[in-house]
Amino acid sequence: MKRILVVGGGTGGTIVANVLARKLSRKEAEIIVVNDSSKHIYQPAFIYTALGYNLKERDIAREEKELLNKNVKLIIDNAVGIDVENRYVALERTGKLDYDYLVIATGSRIVPEEVPGYQIAYHFYSLEEARRLSKVLEEFTGGVIAVGIGGIPYKCPPAPAEFCCLLDYYFTRKKMRDKVEIHYLSPLPRTFPHEAVAEAITEMMEKKNIYWHPMFNIESVDPEKKIVYSLEGESLKFDLLVMVPPHRGAKVVEESGLGVDSGWIPVDKHTLQYKEYSEVYVIGDATNLPVSKSGAAAHFEAKVVGKRIYADITGQKSKLVYDGRVVCFCDAGFRKAIYMDFNYENPPKKPRFSYLWYLGKKMVNKLYWSLILGGTI
Repeated sequence: MKRILVVGGGTGGTIVANVLARKLSRKEAEIIVVNDSSKHIYQPAFIYTALGYNLKERDIAREEKELLNKNVKLIIDNAVGIDVENRYVALERTGKLDYDYLVIATGSRIVPEEVPGYQIAYHFYSLEEARRLSKVLEEFTGGVIAVGIGGIPYKCPPAPAEFCCLLDYYFTRKKMRDKVEIHYLSPLPRTFPHEAVAEAITEMMEKKNIYWHPMFNIESVDPEKKIVYSLEGESLKFDLLVMVPPHRGAKVVEESGLGVDSGWIPVDKHTLQYKEYSEVYVIGDATNLPVSKSGAAAHFEAKVVGKRIYADITGQKSKLVYDGRVVCFCDAGFRKAIYMDFNYENPPKKPRFSYLWYLGKKMVNKLYWSLILGGTI
C-alpha cells in the first residue's frame, strides 16, 4: 500500500485527494490531507463580503472533513518541515509523516508588513479583513478611494480591477457615486496582464469613470498625510486605500529550502513535478508557474496530478500533462461579467461583458462545494 500525503487542504489539495480516493481502494493507497485548519474557506467570497453582500455562512466556509471522500484521512496540524531527500513531512504536533507520493498544495501567504505604512490600508484577502473593509465602506461618505497592488504575483489577478468595477456598482446603488472618485493603481502598463482582456477592462473603466494609473508600483504609504507613493516617483492622495498585500510562498516552503524568489516552488510546467523528485508534485499558488495564482488554475492542476499518481501506482504510463489552462469569470457589477478561458499556448481573446457570464459566475460559486471540489468537473 502506498501513502499519498497532501499538504494543504485548499482548492487544489482537496480536489487531488478526492480524485485519488475515487480511483484507488484503501488496499492500494492511504491518502492523507494535512491542513492547518478544520475549515475550508471559499476565498472568492471575500470580495463580496467586503462589499456588504449578505452571504450565508455555508457560502463562505465549511468543514474540510465533509468535503473529503470518506477514504481520505484528515490531519489538522501545521507542517513545519518538508524533507524531499528523506521523504517525510514534519508536523508541529503529530510528528513526522513518511510518504511515497507528496503533493504540496500549501498556497501563499500575505505579508502586508513589507510595504511601509501599510497599516492604514484595507484589503479583502482574508475573511477578517474583508469584514473590516465592509464596515469602512458602509460608513464612507465620499472622497478618493485608491485601489492598488502591493506586489506581483498575487492571488486572482483580476480581483483589484473587479473590485473597482464593483465599487462603482456599490456606490451607484447607494445613490452617491458622484461623491466618490475611484482610482486604480496598476503596476503594469495596462489594466490586466493579458493585452486583449486589458482592452476590454480599460473600456469598461473609462465608461464607469474609474481613473487608472499605469506603471504605479507602490513603494510606500504615508499614513498621516494619506498619500501613496510609487517606485516611479508618482503619488496619489486618498481618503481610503484598498491595497492587495504582497504575497509570498508558505513559511514551511521557505524554511525547507524549496522555494525560489519569494518562496515559490519551481516545477515542471507540464508534469507539475519538483526537480528530479518524480514522486513530489506541487500545485496551486505554491508554484512558480507562469499562470494565475487562483483556484481555477489549482483546479485543473490537481486533476492532472491525481490522474498521474493513479497511473503510476497502477503501473500505467500517463501521458497526461497540464497545458496551463485557466478559466476565469470577472464581475463588473450591474449583473454583467466577462469569461476567460486560456492556456500556455492560447492567450485569452478580448472578452465581452454580458449577463450570461454573470450567471456563469454565480453557477461556479454554487458548484464549487460539490462537483468542483469533488473533482468530477
